[in-house]
Amino acid sequence: MEAARRAMRPQLRKRFYAHPALGQHEDGFAVLLDGRAVRTPARKVLVAPERRLAEALVQEWQAQRDVIDPAQMPLTRLANSIIDGVSAQTEAVRAEIARYVAGDMILYRAGSPETLRARQAQHWNPVLDWARSEFGARFVLIEGVMPAAQPEAAITAVRAAIPQDSWRLGALHAATTLTGSALIALALWRGAITLDQAWAAAHVDEDFQMEQWGHDQLALERRAFRFTEMQAAAKVLELLG
Repeated sequence: MEAARRAMRPQLRKRFYAHPALGQHEDGFAVLLDGRAVRTPARKVLVAPERRLAEALVQEWQAQRDVIDPAQMPLTRLANSIIDGVSAQTEAVRAEIARYVAGDMILYRAGSPETLRARQAQHWNPVLDWARSEFGARFVLIEGVMPAAQPEAAITAVRAAIPQDSWRLGALHAATTLTGSALIALALWRGAITLDQAWAAAHVDEDFQMEQWGHDQLALERRAFRFTEMQAAAKVLELLG
């Protein structure tokens, strides 16, 4: 079994560079390894639009020791997906975030038990209050999981706030898919809630179930990995504002 596990582990590339650094680029700041630009999987130059963001990317490359482990480089992975994917289809990505808004997780509430209902209200109502104050968006709460239409005016108001530039959009999309809620992701981006508050709000139901039935170690490990991705998305949103 141990031999099988070893065989399944990815073969990581040995670190082949000595000095990661920044370089000027027409689109911002490029990540350089011994003076040569890093390329994305699609062979585009790894360029960040803001210096501090590029510096954070350089730090990830510097942190690699004997081998280069992409699993330990969430910001680089996010940057690659933005440069190779989001930048070429911004309208499609905006539309996907808008679809999350229309059926946002925090609009669907449990009928029982009361302890879960109270916890959902504690974590989710402040986000809805913020959306109403920030965008004039008034959503309807739904008991249960059966889909129901939301006021078009509310959806339109929030959709208008979705960014159009690829970096903010890509980070917001990542935060949306990781939390299951575009409203939580937007509140995080706008500074209405902290990263820890957003992550707690995203896992209200899961945490409640674990309290009732016991912790799932594999689920917690997956959550820990996703949290590193969430941290990367939050860093992009914070640095780009």
